[in-house]
Amino acid sequence: VQLQASGGGEVQAGGSLRLSCAASGFTLDYYAIGWFRQAPGKEREGISCISSNGGITYYADSVKGRFTISRDNAKNTVYLQMDNLKPEDTAVYYCHADVLVAGVWFDYWGQGTLVTVSS
Repeated sequence: VQLQASGGGEVQAGGSLRLSCAASGFTLDYYAIGWFRQAPGKEREGISCISSNGGITYYADSVKGRFTISRDNAKNTVYLQMDNLKPEDTAVYYCHADVLVAGVWFDYWGQGTLVTVSS
């Protein structure tokens, strides 16, 4: 069971990136997925999540109106479209899921993908 985040990179302020979170070893369909980020010297913060069927989404105030979370269950992947990026969005971005395996809930994190926004 694994989550793999990708799509990070360096972009200028005002630019866009799309992050992907691909699951292997389990089916994403049944689970809500969250995106978190951790900036240098700061605690990890939750910025967005999406319900298992995509019908419910949440955004932190810091990204609301600029980021869009979506999922393609057929591709076993969740996306985070990030537009109008700001230097304060610079962080390592992680995806997360609580996954039920053999009757036990496990806490899975992707390995993180670095986003750097220059002014």
